[in-house]
Amino acid sequence: MNLKPLGDRVIIKQDEAEERTASGLFIAGDAKEKPQTGTVLVVGPGKHDKDGNKIEMPVAVGDRVVYSKYGGNEILCDDEQVLIVRADDIYAVFA
Repeated sequence: MNLKPLGDRVIIKQDEAEERTASGLFIAGDAKEKPQTGTVLVVGPGKHDKDGNKIEMPVAVGDRVVYSKYGGNEILCDDEQVLIVRADDIYAVFA
């Protein structure tokens, strides 16, 4: 990927939306809700606090994460739809 996030930003590949409900019904394309989970592809260098100390990034490449529903920006990079979010918009890492 030829995209490098700056500061405390992270590039995430969103998981695919569910095609069926739990009971087996197909979901129409417009009715699919985008998942709030994905895999971290690239991590920025982090940011510095007001005293100049570097704040380490809370995630690493390959981590599966849960992120804010309305956080980040979707972009198309290398024919792949990705999401750029701030580290603060990531709520959890799957263990």
